[in-house]
Amino acid sequence: MPVESSAIQMDMTSFMQSRQAKTQEDTYFRVLRILHENPDLTQRELAERLGVSVGGVNYCLKALMDRGWVKMQNFANSKNKFGYVYVLTPRGISQKAALTSRFLKRKMEEYELLKAEIMALKKEVKDEQDGDFQGVVQ
Repeated sequence: MPVESSAIQMDMTSFMQSRQAKTQEDTYFRVLRILHENPDLTQRELAERLGVSVGGVNYCLKALMDRGWVKMQNFANSKNKFGYVYVLTPRGISQKAALTSRFLKRKMEEYELLKAEIMALKKEVKDEQDGDFQGVVQ
């Protein structure tokens, strides 16, 4: 394999791993955020809010519990003997704050890139068609 091809493959692997890590971090952030506000949600309800499978939520919750960010407690006055609440631990609250900061930073960067792309596309269309896009996006 040529050196250039090997370097490109390493860059792609690094990019994909970085992307997976960001996706996982975003999922953890969303789960922690929802559970902080609604600790009594069932896994099914949480899955519906996140738009993922119940199995995916179960996997994520187990990972968060393994990290010590979430703990599961019996719901004291539950008529359902299987009633549980998912409570953020002090460590989980701290991690949620850190994840929130990183999530916000990423979303602001994405917003700025999207804004620049929209401006470039508007200019491109205007140059090609001499069109008027006032009021579409300021």
